Amino acid sequence: MHSRKRQRKNASAMKLVGALVALFREAAGLTQRQLAERACVHTETIASVEQGRRPLKPDLAALLDRVLTTKGALTTAVDNMPEIDRYPAWSEQYMDLEREAISMSFFANQVLPGLLQTENYARAVIRSRVPTFSEDEINTRVANRLERQEILHRRVPPTASFVLSEAIVLAQLGGPQVYRETLRHLRICADLPGITLQVMPLARQTHAALDGPFILLETPEHQHLAYSETQRGSQLVSDPDEVSILAQKYAMLRTQALNTEDTKGLLDRLLGESNEHHT
Repeated sequence: MHSRKRQRKNASAMKLVGALVALFREAAGLTQRQLAERACVHTETIASVEQGRRPLKPDLAALLDRVLTTKGALTTAVDNMPEIDRYPAWSEQYMDLEREAISMSFFANQVLPGLLQTENYARAVIRSRVPTFSEDEINTRVANRLERQEILHRRVPPTASFVLSEAIVLAQLGGPQVYRETLRHLRICADLPGITLQVMPLARQTHAALDGPFILLETPEHQHLAYSETQRGSQLVSDPDEVSILAQKYAMLRTQALNTEDTKGLLDRLLGESNEHHT
Protein backbone atom coordinates (compact mmCIF):
# COMPACT_ATOMS: atom_id res chain seq x y z
CA MET A 1 0.00 0.00 0.00
CA HIS A 2 1.12 3.54 -0.64
CA SER A 3 0.32 5.46 2.51
CA ARG A 4 2.88 8.22 2.38
CA LYS A 5 1.75 11.64 1.24
CA ARG A 6 2.62 12.39 -2.35
CA GLN A 7 2.97 15.91 -3.67
CA ARG A 8 1.92 17.02 -7.11
CA LYS A 9 4.54 18.78 -9.15
CA ASN A 10 4.13 22.53 -8.66
CA ALA A 11 1.96 21.88 -5.60
CA SER A 12 3.33 25.22 -4.37
CA ALA A 13 1.18 26.96 -6.98
CA MET A 14 -1.93 25.30 -5.59
CA LYS A 15 -0.87 26.28 -2.07
CA LEU A 16 -0.38 29.88 -3.18
CA VAL A 17 -3.87 30.06 -4.66
CA GLY A 18 -5.26 28.42 -1.52
CA ALA A 19 -3.45 30.91 0.68
CA LEU A 20 -5.00 33.76 -1.34
CA VAL A 21 -8.49 32.31 -0.81
CA ALA A 22 -7.83 32.10 2.95
CA LEU A 23 -6.43 35.65 3.01
CA PHE A 24 -9.39 37.14 1.14
CA ARG A 25 -11.88 35.12 3.22
CA GLU A 26 -10.39 36.32 6.50
CA ALA A 27 -10.26 39.90 5.22
CA ALA A 28 -13.99 39.62 4.54
CA GLY A 29 -14.54 38.41 8.11
CA LEU A 30 -15.91 35.02 7.06
CA THR A 31 -15.29 31.53 8.41
CA GLN A 32 -14.77 28.64 6.02
CA ARG A 33 -18.29 27.46 6.75
CA GLN A 34 -19.78 30.90 6.04
CA LEU A 35 -17.91 31.21 2.75
CA ALA A 36 -18.96 27.70 1.77
CA GLU A 37 -22.60 28.54 2.47
CA ARG A 38 -22.44 31.70 0.36
CA ALA A 39 -20.75 29.82 -2.47
CA CYS A 40 -23.13 26.83 -2.13
CA VAL A 41 -20.29 24.32 -1.74
CA HIS A 42 -19.14 22.01 1.07
CA THR A 43 -17.01 23.44 3.87
CA GLU A 44 -14.53 20.66 3.08
CA THR A 45 -14.20 22.05 -0.46
CA ILE A 46 -13.12 25.45 0.84
CA ALA A 47 -10.79 23.85 3.40
CA SER A 48 -9.18 21.62 0.77
CA VAL A 49 -8.62 24.54 -1.61
CA GLU A 50 -7.13 26.70 1.13
CA GLN A 51 -4.76 23.91 2.16
CA GLY A 52 -3.62 23.40 -1.42
CA ARG A 53 -4.95 19.83 -1.50
CA ARG A 54 -7.26 20.40 -4.46
CA PRO A 55 -7.23 22.82 -7.38
CA LEU A 56 -9.48 25.87 -7.41
CA LYS A 57 -11.59 25.40 -10.53
CA PRO A 58 -12.37 28.40 -12.78
CA ASP A 59 -16.12 28.47 -12.06
CA LEU A 60 -15.59 28.45 -8.28
CA ALA A 61 -12.81 31.04 -8.60
CA ALA A 62 -15.19 33.39 -10.42
CA LEU A 63 -17.90 32.80 -7.82
CA LEU A 64 -15.50 33.49 -4.92
CA ASP A 65 -14.30 36.65 -6.65
CA ARG A 66 -17.90 37.88 -6.60
CA VAL A 67 -18.62 36.78 -3.03
CA LEU A 68 -15.36 38.23 -1.68
CA THR A 69 -15.32 41.25 -4.06
CA THR A 70 -11.72 40.51 -5.02
CA LYS A 71 -11.91 42.11 -8.49
CA GLY A 72 -10.98 38.95 -10.42
CA ALA A 73 -7.83 38.19 -8.43
CA LEU A 74 -8.66 34.50 -7.94
CA THR A 75 -9.77 34.03 -11.54
CA THR A 76 -6.50 35.56 -12.71
CA ALA A 77 -4.51 33.27 -10.40
CA VAL A 78 -6.32 30.15 -11.68
CA ASP A 79 -5.93 31.22 -15.31
CA ASN A 80 -2.18 31.41 -14.76
CA MET A 81 -1.86 28.16 -12.81
CA PRO A 82 0.87 25.93 -14.31
CA GLU A 83 -0.78 23.40 -16.59
CA ILE A 84 0.91 20.52 -14.77
CA ASP A 85 -1.17 21.28 -11.68
CA ARG A 86 -4.42 20.37 -13.37
CA TYR A 87 -6.18 17.14 -14.07
CA PRO A 88 -7.49 16.83 -17.66
CA ALA A 89 -10.53 19.10 -17.93
CA TRP A 90 -12.84 16.20 -18.77
CA SER A 91 -12.02 14.37 -15.53
CA GLU A 92 -11.97 17.33 -13.13
CA GLN A 93 -15.63 17.05 -12.16
CA TYR A 94 -15.32 13.33 -11.53
CA MET A 95 -12.24 13.85 -9.33
CA ASP A 96 -14.22 16.27 -7.16
CA LEU A 97 -17.07 13.80 -6.82
CA GLU A 98 -14.73 10.92 -6.04
CA ARG A 99 -13.09 12.86 -3.17
CA GLU A 100 -16.45 13.49 -1.49
CA ALA A 101 -18.42 10.34 -2.38
CA ILE A 102 -19.82 8.27 0.48
CA SER A 103 -20.14 5.18 -1.72
CA MET A 104 -18.63 4.10 -5.04
CA SER A 105 -19.17 1.10 -7.31
CA PHE A 106 -16.74 0.25 -10.11
CA PHE A 107 -17.05 -2.16 -13.00
CA ALA A 108 -13.78 -2.52 -14.92
CA ASN A 109 -13.01 -4.86 -17.80
CA GLN A 110 -9.71 -3.59 -19.25
CA VAL A 111 -7.55 -1.99 -16.57
CA LEU A 112 -7.63 -1.74 -12.79
CA PRO A 113 -9.46 1.31 -11.42
CA GLY A 114 -6.98 3.98 -10.34
CA LEU A 115 -7.89 3.49 -6.67
CA LEU A 116 -6.54 -0.09 -6.82
CA GLN A 117 -3.35 0.52 -8.80
CA THR A 118 0.16 0.14 -7.41
CA GLU A 119 2.78 2.71 -8.36
CA ASN A 120 4.43 0.31 -10.81
CA TYR A 121 1.10 -0.76 -12.32
CA ALA A 122 0.05 2.90 -12.73
CA ARG A 123 3.38 3.65 -14.37
CA ALA A 124 2.92 0.73 -16.79
CA VAL A 125 -0.60 1.93 -17.67
CA ILE A 126 0.45 5.53 -18.23
CA ARG A 127 3.61 4.54 -20.08
CA SER A 128 1.48 2.45 -22.47
CA ARG A 129 -0.32 5.56 -23.67
CA VAL A 130 -0.17 6.40 -27.38
CA PRO A 131 1.11 8.98 -28.17
CA THR A 132 3.63 8.73 -25.35
CA PHE A 133 3.97 11.17 -22.45
CA SER A 134 7.25 12.76 -21.41
CA GLU A 135 8.95 11.27 -18.35
CA ASP A 136 7.98 14.31 -16.27
CA GLU A 137 4.34 13.98 -17.31
CA ILE A 138 4.37 10.25 -16.52
CA ASN A 139 5.77 10.95 -13.04
CA THR A 140 3.16 13.65 -12.41
CA ARG A 141 0.25 11.49 -13.50
CA VAL A 142 1.46 8.54 -11.42
CA ALA A 143 1.77 10.76 -8.34
CA ASN A 144 -1.70 12.24 -8.90
CA ARG A 145 -3.22 8.76 -9.27
CA LEU A 146 -1.64 7.47 -6.06
CA GLU A 147 -2.67 10.60 -4.18
CA ARG A 148 -6.31 9.80 -4.95
CA GLN A 149 -6.01 6.50 -3.06
CA GLU A 150 -5.90 8.31 0.28
CA ILE A 151 -9.70 8.32 0.32
CA LEU A 152 -9.63 4.54 0.94
CA HIS A 153 -7.58 5.08 4.10
CA ARG A 154 -9.63 7.81 5.77
CA ARG A 155 -10.79 7.34 9.33
CA VAL A 156 -14.25 6.81 7.83
CA PRO A 157 -13.60 5.55 4.29
CA PRO A 158 -16.31 5.47 1.62
CA THR A 159 -18.05 2.20 0.89
CA ALA A 160 -16.35 0.92 -2.27
CA SER A 161 -17.38 -2.04 -4.42
CA PHE A 162 -15.24 -3.29 -7.31
CA VAL A 163 -16.27 -5.83 -9.93
CA LEU A 164 -13.23 -6.67 -12.06
CA SER A 165 -13.11 -8.77 -15.18
CA GLU A 166 -10.90 -11.81 -14.73
CA ALA A 167 -9.02 -10.54 -17.79
CA ILE A 168 -7.61 -7.72 -15.64
CA VAL A 169 -6.24 -10.03 -12.95
CA LEU A 170 -4.72 -12.34 -15.56
CA ALA A 171 -3.06 -9.63 -17.69
CA GLN A 172 0.62 -9.23 -16.81
CA LEU A 173 0.79 -5.51 -17.46
CA GLY A 174 4.27 -4.22 -16.68
CA GLY A 175 5.84 -7.69 -16.62
CA PRO A 176 5.96 -10.64 -14.19
CA GLN A 177 7.37 -8.72 -11.22
CA VAL A 178 4.78 -5.96 -11.47
CA TYR A 179 2.10 -8.62 -11.92
CA ARG A 180 3.02 -10.39 -8.67
CA GLU A 181 3.11 -7.06 -6.85
CA THR A 182 -0.32 -6.17 -8.27
CA LEU A 183 -1.83 -9.50 -7.16
CA ARG A 184 -0.44 -9.03 -3.63
CA HIS A 185 -1.83 -5.48 -3.56
CA LEU A 186 -5.28 -6.63 -4.67
CA ARG A 187 -5.26 -9.35 -2.02
CA ILE A 188 -4.49 -6.72 0.65
CA CYS A 189 -7.18 -4.39 -0.72
CA ALA A 190 -9.70 -7.24 -0.56
CA ASP A 191 -9.38 -7.16 3.25
CA LEU A 192 -9.58 -3.38 3.71
CA PRO A 193 -12.56 -2.01 5.68
CA GLY A 194 -15.34 -0.82 3.43
CA ILE A 195 -13.99 -2.49 0.27
CA THR A 196 -15.75 -5.31 -1.57
CA LEU A 197 -13.73 -6.95 -4.33
CA GLN A 198 -15.27 -9.41 -6.81
CA VAL A 199 -13.91 -10.98 -10.00
CA MET A 200 -16.13 -11.63 -13.01
CA PRO A 201 -15.04 -15.01 -14.47
CA LEU A 202 -14.15 -15.17 -18.16
CA ALA A 203 -16.07 -18.46 -18.38
CA ARG A 204 -19.44 -16.80 -17.68
CA GLN A 205 -22.11 -17.40 -20.30
CA THR A 206 -24.06 -14.24 -19.40
CA HIS A 207 -22.78 -10.76 -18.60
CA ALA A 208 -24.81 -7.69 -17.55
CA ALA A 209 -22.35 -5.03 -18.71
CA LEU A 210 -21.15 -5.89 -22.19
CA ASP A 211 -21.40 -2.22 -23.13
CA GLY A 212 -18.28 -1.44 -21.10
CA PRO A 213 -16.96 -0.13 -17.77
CA PHE A 214 -18.70 2.45 -15.57
CA ILE A 215 -18.69 3.91 -12.07
CA LEU A 216 -21.61 4.65 -9.73
CA LEU A 217 -21.25 7.35 -7.06
CA GLU A 218 -23.35 8.53 -4.13
CA THR A 219 -22.71 12.08 -2.90
CA PRO A 220 -22.97 13.25 0.74
CA GLU A 221 -26.40 14.66 -0.23
CA HIS A 222 -27.39 11.14 -1.41
CA GLN A 223 -27.49 12.10 -5.06
CA HIS A 224 -26.75 9.12 -7.29
CA LEU A 225 -24.51 9.68 -10.32
CA ALA A 226 -22.71 7.58 -12.90
CA TYR A 227 -19.48 8.12 -14.79
CA SER A 228 -17.89 6.42 -17.77
CA GLU A 229 -14.81 7.06 -19.87
CA THR A 230 -14.19 6.56 -23.56
CA GLN A 231 -10.96 6.62 -25.55
CA ARG A 232 -11.04 10.42 -25.86
CA GLY A 233 -13.34 11.76 -23.18
CA SER A 234 -15.86 10.96 -20.49
CA GLN A 235 -19.52 11.22 -19.55
CA LEU A 236 -21.05 12.15 -16.21
CA VAL A 237 -24.63 10.91 -15.93
CA SER A 238 -27.05 12.58 -13.51
CA ASP A 239 -30.41 11.69 -15.06
CA PRO A 240 -32.11 9.44 -12.45
CA ASP A 241 -33.56 7.09 -15.09
CA GLU A 242 -30.17 6.53 -16.73
CA VAL A 243 -28.41 6.09 -13.39
CA SER A 244 -31.09 3.59 -12.38
CA ILE A 245 -30.40 1.48 -15.47
CA LEU A 246 -26.68 1.36 -14.65
CA ALA A 247 -27.46 0.56 -11.01
CA GLN A 248 -29.58 -2.39 -12.20
CA LYS A 249 -26.69 -3.56 -14.38
CA TYR A 250 -24.32 -3.33 -11.42
CA ALA A 251 -26.67 -5.25 -9.14
CA MET A 252 -26.79 -8.03 -11.73
CA LEU A 253 -23.00 -7.97 -12.16
CA ARG A 254 -22.54 -8.60 -8.43
CA THR A 255 -24.68 -11.74 -8.65
CA GLN A 256 -22.76 -12.96 -11.72
CA ALA A 257 -19.27 -12.35 -10.30
CA LEU A 258 -17.45 -14.55 -7.81
CA ASN A 259 -18.34 -13.71 -4.21
CA THR A 260 -15.73 -12.01 -2.04
CA GLU A 261 -14.39 -15.21 -0.47
CA ASP A 262 -14.08 -16.99 -3.82
CA THR A 263 -12.38 -13.88 -5.22
CA LYS A 264 -9.80 -13.99 -2.44
CA GLY A 265 -9.31 -17.68 -3.18
CA LEU A 266 -8.70 -16.92 -6.85
CA LEU A 267 -6.15 -14.24 -5.97
CA ASP A 268 -4.40 -16.64 -3.59
CA ARG A 269 -4.24 -19.29 -6.32
CA LEU A 270 -2.88 -16.83 -8.88
CA LEU A 271 -0.31 -15.62 -6.36
CA GLY A 272 0.81 -19.20 -5.79
CA GLU A 273 1.10 -19.87 -9.51
CA SER A 274 2.95 -16.59 -10.03
CA ASN A 275 5.48 -17.47 -7.33
CA GLU A 276 5.98 -20.95 -8.82
CA HIS A 277 6.72 -19.48 -12.24
CA HIS A 278 9.10 -16.99 -10.67
CA THR A 279 11.09 -19.72 -8.96
